[in-house]
Amino acid sequence: MSGGYFDYKQANIDYIIDELEEVINKNGKLKTQEELKEESWHDYDWYKKYPEDLYHKKYSDETINEFKNGLNYLKLASIYCRRIDYLLSNDDGEESFRNRLEEALKKFKNDENVIFIQ
Repeated sequence: MSGGYFDYKQANIDYIIDELEEVINKNGKLKTQEELKEESWHDYDWYKKYPEDLYHKKYSDETINEFKNGLNYLKLASIYCRRIDYLLSNDDGEESFRNRLEEALKKFKNDENVIFIQ
């Protein structure tokens, strides 16, 4: 395994990215049977009384847009953390650091899902 200068804590950023993508994708959608089973403290009567709990929290379009902006910045932070970590751990030299960073940033910018909303 490479890197380690930051004790692999950049994986926390990747975890946040995954969780935020899930929140965005599930926004206001009906929960699956599996998700409802995980909420074992709720029974049929609960959902009959609170049918809104059958759905994931619904955020406004404006809030979802800000989540997407944040997601893009988190992805950039992840790229920079990983590349800097490899450099500081002596897995990359300065030239390969810059080349690999440039390559990762190009890939990020070419991702069709990357849209910064003003």
